[in-house]
Amino acid sequence: MSRLAIKICGLSTPETVGAAIAAGATHLGFVHFAKSPRHVEAEQLRALAPIIPAHVERVAVLVEPTDEMLGELVATNALTALQLHGRESPERVAAIRQRFGLPVWKAISVKTRADIDAAKAYAGAADRLLFDAKTPDGAALPGGMGVRFDWTLLRGVPISIPWGLSGGLGIDNVAEAIRITGAPMIDVSSGVESAPGIKSVDKIMAFCKAAQPL
Repeated sequence: MSRLAIKICGLSTPETVGAAIAAGATHLGFVHFAKSPRHVEAEQLRALAPIIPAHVERVAVLVEPTDEMLGELVATNALTALQLHGRESPERVAAIRQRFGLPVWKAISVKTRADIDAAKAYAGAADRLLFDAKTPDGAALPGGMGVRFDWTLLRGVPISIPWGLSGGLGIDNVAEAIRITGAPMIDVSSGVESAPGIKSVDKIMAFCKAAQPL
């Protein structure tokens, strides 16, 4: 069995980046979306990059970004992947991947099995799918709100490209989520915070430990 991949998302400080790395996170997520309490500017990303080892992936999380915005972030040379969290079409995903030369992930908002089935349209366009909970209508943010979906919806679904599980994961339920879904990657944000946008070093360490029991 291959090693579980763990992404700690919404990081913004050297202290919490260091904690995620020390705890065994394989991927670090940096949100570039002005409406989010986890938003980081390109210069913050550039400043954090030197403390991140080469073996740890660095993912920018964006919502329907313009090419100009993408170009600014990619120019930092701090990223190894781009994650799209809006309503980007398979065609847009493929175009971003081709233009900017980085792997592109697509977050899929899930409420029903039909949402999971519809994700098949991204095969060949996205490098990874991230199944996340569909946020309530009218919500200010497309993710990072601690909402989960029915994980049993993923049972027995053939997924042809790499994927991960997000939405409502925390210290108390991550082991159950992995058991139910068989997810090869898990992604957490609000589940390791003391307040919106404020990551907790202790919670990051506890989450990674809970996800990888001895």
